[in-house]
Amino acid sequence: MNRFLEHTGAKYPIVQAPMGWIARSQLASAVCQAGGLGIIETSSGETENCIAEINKMKELTDRPFGINLPLLFLRDENMIRFVAESGVKFVTTSAGNPGKLIGILKEHDIVVYHAVPTVKAAIKAVEAGVDGLIVEGGEGGGFKNPEEVSLLVLLQAIREKVDVPMVAAGGIVDGRGMAAAFAAGAEAVQMGTRFVSAKESPVHTNFKNAIIEAADTGTLVLNKKATPCIRALKTERTEEIHENGLMPKDMFARIKDLYFGGDMMASAGLSGQSAALIHEQKSVADIIEETVGGFHKICNRMGGDGAGRLFLIGIL
Repeated sequence: MNRFLEHTGAKYPIVQAPMGWIARSQLASAVCQAGGLGIIETSSGETENCIAEINKMKELTDRPFGINLPLLFLRDENMIRFVAESGVKFVTTSAGNPGKLIGILKEHDIVVYHAVPTVKAAIKAVEAGVDGLIVEGGEGGGFKNPEEVSLLVLLQAIREKVDVPMVAAGGIVDGRGMAAAFAAGAEAVQMGTRFVSAKESPVHTNFKNAIIEAADTGTLVLNKKATPCIRALKTERTEEIHENGLMPKDMFARIKDLYFGGDMMASAGLSGQSAALIHEQKSVADIIEETVGGFHKICNRMGGDGAGRLFLIGIL
Protein backbone atom coordinates (compact mmCIF):
# COMPACT_ATOMS: atom_id res chain seq x y z
CA MET A 1 0.00 0.00 0.00
CA ASN A 2 1.17 3.49 -0.80
CA ARG A 3 2.14 5.12 2.51
CA PHE A 4 1.25 8.62 1.36
CA LEU A 5 -2.30 7.52 0.54
CA GLU A 6 -2.54 5.81 3.92
CA HIS A 7 -1.40 9.00 5.65
CA THR A 8 -3.73 11.36 3.78
CA GLY A 9 -6.79 9.47 2.64
CA ALA A 10 -6.47 11.01 -0.84
CA LYS A 11 -7.51 8.98 -3.89
CA TYR A 12 -4.36 9.75 -5.87
CA PRO A 13 -0.80 10.52 -4.70
CA ILE A 14 -0.83 14.01 -6.23
CA VAL A 15 -0.38 17.09 -4.06
CA GLN A 16 -1.01 20.72 -4.95
CA ALA A 17 1.84 22.93 -3.75
CA PRO A 18 1.14 25.59 -1.08
CA MET A 19 1.79 28.72 -3.15
CA GLY A 20 1.34 31.94 -1.20
CA TRP A 21 -1.99 33.72 -1.91
CA ILE A 22 -2.75 31.21 -4.71
CA ALA A 23 -3.21 27.96 -2.76
CA ARG A 24 -6.59 28.80 -1.32
CA SER A 25 -10.01 27.19 -1.38
CA GLN A 26 -10.86 27.85 -5.05
CA LEU A 27 -7.87 25.86 -6.32
CA ALA A 28 -7.38 23.46 -3.40
CA SER A 29 -10.99 22.26 -3.37
CA ALA A 30 -10.84 21.56 -7.12
CA VAL A 31 -7.74 19.41 -6.54
CA CYS A 32 -9.47 17.51 -3.73
CA GLN A 33 -12.61 16.95 -5.78
CA ALA A 34 -10.48 15.51 -8.59
CA GLY A 35 -8.85 13.01 -6.23
CA GLY A 36 -5.64 14.82 -5.33
CA LEU A 37 -4.68 16.51 -2.08
CA GLY A 38 -5.26 20.26 -2.00
CA ILE A 39 -3.14 22.30 0.40
CA ILE A 40 -4.07 25.67 1.91
CA GLU A 41 -1.19 28.13 2.28
CA THR A 42 -0.38 30.29 5.29
CA SER A 43 2.87 31.79 3.98
CA SER A 44 1.06 34.97 2.93
CA GLY A 45 0.83 35.86 6.63
CA GLU A 46 -2.83 36.81 6.23
CA THR A 47 -3.97 34.88 9.28
CA GLU A 48 -7.66 35.80 9.22
CA ASN A 49 -7.96 35.23 5.48
CA CYS A 50 -6.18 31.88 5.67
CA ILE A 51 -8.41 30.73 8.54
CA ALA A 52 -11.45 31.75 6.49
CA GLU A 53 -10.11 29.74 3.54
CA ILE A 54 -9.59 26.66 5.70
CA ASN A 55 -13.16 26.92 6.97
CA LYS A 56 -14.42 27.43 3.42
CA MET A 57 -12.71 24.21 2.32
CA LYS A 58 -15.00 22.27 4.62
CA GLU A 59 -17.96 23.74 2.76
CA LEU A 60 -16.56 23.10 -0.73
CA THR A 61 -15.37 19.51 -0.32
CA ASP A 62 -15.87 16.54 1.95
CA ARG A 63 -12.54 15.07 0.90
CA PRO A 64 -9.32 15.36 2.91
CA PHE A 65 -7.05 18.36 2.47
CA GLY A 66 -3.90 19.71 4.12
CA ILE A 67 -2.41 22.92 5.44
CA ASN A 68 1.13 24.24 5.06
CA LEU A 69 2.92 25.93 7.96
CA PRO A 70 6.11 27.74 6.83
CA LEU A 71 8.05 28.11 10.06
CA LEU A 72 10.11 31.11 8.93
CA PHE A 73 7.01 33.16 8.18
CA LEU A 74 4.79 32.18 11.12
CA ARG A 75 4.59 35.23 13.32
CA ASP A 76 1.12 34.53 14.70
CA GLU A 77 0.66 31.67 17.18
CA ASN A 78 -3.09 31.90 16.58
CA MET A 79 -2.58 30.20 13.23
CA ILE A 80 -0.68 27.30 14.79
CA ARG A 81 -3.32 26.79 17.46
CA PHE A 82 -6.12 27.04 14.92
CA VAL A 83 -4.52 24.47 12.62
CA ALA A 84 -3.86 22.08 15.50
CA GLU A 85 -7.50 22.23 16.53
CA SER A 86 -9.04 22.49 13.04
CA GLY A 87 -9.65 18.80 12.54
CA VAL A 88 -7.32 18.68 9.53
CA LYS A 89 -5.16 15.57 9.75
CA PHE A 90 -2.33 16.39 7.34
CA VAL A 91 0.12 19.30 7.63
CA THR A 92 3.25 20.15 5.69
CA THR A 93 5.93 22.25 7.31
CA SER A 94 8.72 24.14 5.57
CA ALA A 95 11.37 26.84 5.93
CA GLY A 96 12.69 25.93 9.36
CA ASN A 97 13.04 23.27 12.02
CA PRO A 98 9.91 21.06 12.16
CA GLY A 99 10.78 20.03 15.69
CA LYS A 100 9.31 23.32 16.90
CA LEU A 101 5.79 22.22 15.91
CA ILE A 102 5.92 18.43 16.05
CA GLY A 103 4.76 18.30 19.69
CA ILE A 104 1.54 20.28 19.33
CA LEU A 105 0.67 18.71 15.96
CA LYS A 106 1.19 15.17 17.21
CA GLU A 107 -0.93 15.90 20.29
CA HIS A 108 -3.78 16.37 17.82
CA ASP A 109 -2.96 13.22 15.78
CA ILE A 110 -1.80 15.20 12.74
CA VAL A 111 0.47 13.62 10.13
CA VAL A 112 3.42 15.91 9.35
CA TYR A 113 5.54 16.03 6.19
CA HIS A 114 8.45 18.47 6.06
CA ALA A 115 9.85 20.12 2.90
CA VAL A 116 13.59 19.58 2.41
CA PRO A 117 16.11 20.68 -0.26
CA THR A 118 19.10 18.58 0.90
CA VAL A 119 19.99 15.19 2.37
CA LYS A 120 21.18 16.84 5.58
CA ALA A 121 17.84 18.59 6.06
CA ALA A 122 15.99 15.34 5.36
CA ILE A 123 17.90 13.44 8.03
CA LYS A 124 17.31 16.21 10.58
CA ALA A 125 13.59 16.28 9.82
CA VAL A 126 13.24 12.52 10.23
CA GLU A 127 15.17 12.67 13.51
CA ALA A 128 12.75 15.40 14.65
CA GLY A 129 9.87 12.98 14.18
CA VAL A 130 8.17 13.88 10.88
CA ASP A 131 6.12 11.21 9.13
CA GLY A 132 7.30 11.99 5.61
CA LEU A 133 9.19 14.43 3.40
CA ILE A 134 8.42 16.85 0.58
CA VAL A 135 11.63 16.55 -1.43
CA GLU A 136 12.16 19.83 -3.28
CA GLY A 137 14.45 19.70 -6.28
CA GLY A 138 16.12 22.80 -7.64
CA GLU A 139 13.81 22.71 -10.67
CA GLY A 140 10.85 23.87 -8.61
CA GLY A 141 9.56 27.42 -8.36
CA GLY A 142 9.38 29.67 -5.32
CA PHE A 143 11.80 29.76 -2.42
CA LYS A 144 14.91 27.67 -3.10
CA ASN A 145 18.16 26.50 -1.60
CA PRO A 146 20.90 28.54 -3.35
CA GLU A 147 22.91 25.31 -3.64
CA GLU A 148 20.64 23.62 -6.17
CA VAL A 149 20.26 19.83 -6.26
CA SER A 150 18.12 18.30 -9.01
CA LEU A 151 15.09 16.27 -7.97
CA LEU A 152 16.18 12.89 -9.33
CA VAL A 153 19.54 13.11 -7.58
CA LEU A 154 17.97 14.31 -4.34
CA LEU A 155 15.31 11.59 -4.24
CA GLN A 156 17.89 8.85 -4.67
CA ALA A 157 20.32 10.36 -2.19
CA ILE A 158 17.65 10.77 0.50
CA ARG A 159 16.24 7.28 -0.09
CA GLU A 160 19.70 5.88 0.63
CA LYS A 161 19.57 7.45 4.11
CA VAL A 162 15.96 7.28 5.33
CA ASP A 163 12.85 5.17 4.83
CA VAL A 164 9.91 7.52 5.14
CA PRO A 165 7.44 8.40 2.37
CA MET A 166 8.73 11.04 -0.03
CA VAL A 167 6.68 13.47 -2.10
CA ALA A 168 8.66 14.54 -5.16
CA ALA A 169 8.45 18.27 -5.94
CA GLY A 170 10.03 20.13 -8.84
CA GLY A 171 9.70 19.76 -12.60
CA ILE A 172 6.64 17.47 -12.62
CA VAL A 173 3.55 18.21 -14.72
CA ASP A 174 2.36 14.82 -15.99
CA GLY A 175 2.59 11.02 -15.89
CA ARG A 176 6.13 10.97 -17.30
CA GLY A 177 7.47 13.04 -14.45
CA MET A 178 5.42 11.10 -11.91
CA ALA A 179 6.74 7.75 -13.17
CA ALA A 180 10.32 9.01 -13.08
CA ALA A 181 9.89 10.26 -9.52
CA PHE A 182 8.37 6.96 -8.36
CA ALA A 183 11.23 5.05 -9.98
CA ALA A 184 13.63 7.14 -7.89
CA GLY A 185 11.82 6.35 -4.63
CA ALA A 186 8.89 8.78 -4.32
CA GLU A 187 5.40 7.72 -3.25
CA ALA A 188 3.65 10.91 -4.37
CA VAL A 189 4.29 14.02 -6.43
CA GLN A 190 3.66 17.68 -5.74
CA MET A 191 2.82 20.08 -8.56
CA GLY A 192 2.83 23.84 -8.22
CA THR A 193 3.37 25.56 -11.57
CA ARG A 194 1.10 23.04 -13.34
CA PHE A 195 -1.80 23.94 -11.03
CA VAL A 196 -1.05 27.68 -11.11
CA SER A 197 -1.79 27.56 -14.85
CA ALA A 198 -4.99 25.51 -14.40
CA LYS A 199 -8.40 26.88 -15.30
CA GLU A 200 -9.45 26.92 -11.63
CA SER A 201 -6.36 28.82 -10.52
CA PRO A 202 -7.27 32.30 -9.25
CA VAL A 203 -4.31 34.06 -10.90
CA HIS A 204 -4.59 36.50 -13.80
CA THR A 205 -4.57 35.22 -17.37
CA ASN A 206 -1.34 37.16 -18.04
CA PHE A 207 0.48 35.07 -15.45
CA LYS A 208 -0.98 31.81 -16.78
CA ASN A 209 -0.01 32.75 -20.34
CA ALA A 210 3.52 33.68 -19.25
CA ILE A 211 3.90 30.17 -17.80
CA ILE A 212 2.49 28.52 -20.92
CA GLU A 213 4.77 30.55 -23.20
CA ALA A 214 7.95 29.96 -21.16
CA ALA A 215 10.87 28.15 -22.78
CA ASP A 216 13.06 25.55 -21.09
CA THR A 217 15.35 28.44 -20.16
CA GLY A 218 12.40 30.58 -19.12
CA THR A 219 13.12 30.79 -15.39
CA LEU A 220 15.92 32.29 -13.31
CA VAL A 221 17.25 31.64 -9.83
CA LEU A 222 17.52 35.02 -8.11
CA ASN A 223 19.22 36.31 -4.98
CA LYS A 224 21.62 33.41 -4.49
CA LYS A 225 23.83 35.46 -2.19
CA ALA A 226 21.02 36.66 0.08
CA THR A 227 17.65 35.61 1.48
CA PRO A 228 15.27 34.58 0.09
CA CYS A 229 16.64 32.78 -2.94
CA ILE A 230 13.86 32.16 -5.46
CA ARG A 231 13.15 30.68 -8.88
CA ALA A 232 10.89 32.88 -11.01
CA LEU A 233 9.84 33.46 -14.60
CA LYS A 234 12.31 35.29 -16.81
CA THR A 235 11.12 38.85 -17.49
CA GLU A 236 12.88 42.14 -18.13
CA ARG A 237 12.72 42.87 -14.42
CA THR A 238 13.98 39.50 -13.20
CA GLU A 239 16.76 39.45 -15.82
CA GLU A 240 17.96 42.79 -14.50
CA ILE A 241 17.89 41.47 -10.92
CA HIS A 242 19.72 38.32 -12.01
CA GLU A 243 22.46 40.40 -13.57
CA ASN A 244 22.75 42.67 -10.53
CA GLY A 245 22.85 39.72 -8.14
CA LEU A 246 20.49 40.95 -5.41
CA MET A 247 16.75 41.50 -5.18
CA PRO A 248 15.36 44.74 -3.79
CA LYS A 249 13.95 44.34 -0.30
CA ASP A 250 10.48 45.33 -1.46
CA MET A 251 10.41 42.74 -4.26
CA PHE A 252 7.17 41.16 -3.06
CA ALA A 253 5.37 44.34 -2.00
CA ARG A 254 3.31 44.24 -5.19
CA ILE A 255 3.14 40.47 -5.72
CA LYS A 256 -0.67 40.54 -5.74
CA ASP A 257 -0.57 43.06 -8.57
CA LEU A 258 1.26 40.43 -10.60
CA TYR A 259 -0.74 37.41 -9.48
CA PHE A 260 -4.20 38.92 -9.67
CA GLY A 261 -3.75 42.18 -11.58
CA GLY A 262 -1.67 40.74 -14.40
CA ASP A 263 1.20 43.25 -14.15
CA MET A 264 4.15 40.98 -14.89
CA MET A 265 6.64 43.74 -14.02
CA ALA A 266 5.17 44.35 -10.55
CA SER A 267 7.18 41.59 -8.90
CA ALA A 268 8.70 38.16 -9.61
CA GLY A 269 6.29 35.51 -10.86
CA LEU A 270 7.37 32.41 -8.96
CA SER A 271 7.54 29.44 -11.32
CA GLY A 272 9.41 26.19 -11.80
CA GLN A 273 11.30 24.94 -14.84
CA SER A 274 8.26 22.75 -15.50
CA ALA A 275 6.68 25.80 -17.17
CA ALA A 276 8.46 24.63 -20.33
CA LEU A 277 6.33 21.46 -20.27
CA ILE A 278 2.99 23.27 -19.97
CA HIS A 279 1.40 24.21 -23.28
CA GLU A 280 -2.21 25.03 -22.48
CA GLN A 281 -4.65 25.75 -19.70
CA LYS A 282 -6.44 22.64 -18.53
CA SER A 283 -8.93 21.94 -15.79
CA VAL A 284 -7.62 20.49 -12.56
CA ALA A 285 -9.64 17.32 -13.20
CA ASP A 286 -8.05 16.87 -16.64
CA ILE A 287 -4.56 17.49 -15.26
CA ILE A 288 -4.97 14.85 -12.58
CA GLU A 289 -6.75 12.32 -14.82
CA GLU A 290 -4.12 12.64 -17.56
CA THR A 291 -1.26 12.45 -15.04
CA VAL A 292 -2.61 9.29 -13.43
CA GLY A 293 -3.41 7.71 -16.80
CA GLY A 294 0.03 8.54 -18.19
CA PHE A 295 1.71 7.21 -15.07
CA HIS A 296 -0.03 3.83 -15.27
CA LYS A 297 0.57 3.54 -19.01
CA ILE A 298 4.30 4.07 -18.58
CA CYS A 299 4.52 1.78 -15.55
CA ASN A 300 2.66 -1.00 -17.37
CA ARG A 301 4.96 -0.69 -20.36
CA MET A 302 8.08 -0.60 -18.22
CA GLY A 303 6.80 -3.57 -16.21
CA GLY A 304 6.46 -5.57 -19.39
CA ASP A 305 9.90 -4.50 -20.56
CA GLY A 306 11.36 -5.50 -17.23
CA ALA A 307 9.70 -8.88 -17.21
CA GLY A 308 11.06 -9.54 -20.70
CA ARG A 309 14.49 -8.14 -19.78
CA LEU A 310 14.15 -5.67 -22.66
CA PHE A 311 15.47 -2.16 -23.29
CA LEU A 312 13.01 -0.50 -25.62
CA ILE A 313 13.00 3.05 -26.96
CA GLY A 314 11.02 5.36 -24.70
CA ILE A 315 8.24 6.74 -26.89
CA LEU A 316 5.72 7.85 -24.26
